[in-house]
Amino acid sequence: MKKIPEDLKQIDERIKKLTAKEKEARKDRPESDFAYATKTGFRVGTELLSGVLVGAALGYFLDKLFDTKPLLLIIFLFFGGAAGFLNVYRFVKNEEQRKKE
Repeated sequence: MKKIPEDLKQIDERIKKLTAKEKEARKDRPESDFAYATKTGFRVGTELLSGVLVGAALGYFLDKLFDTKPLLLIIFLFFGGAAGFLNVYRFVKNEEQRKKE
């Protein structure tokens, strides 16, 4: 097992202390419903859009590489959409579990 340098250990300890301090500071002010809904909406939209855009870009570049003009673009566009929906599904499941706790 590799030995962790001392400066990395110190940085890790500082991050943990600051994270704990931030959690303690946020306990006083619970998140409003509007802020939570806005954050969730942006996250869902970003997940969907990023999946589609990455799929389209990948399909476009593979089409240029293999000279199969619209075929791979369309296929990867659908794959990207499916990946976006899968990411949204995972996010929603995690949020449900977090709310139960």
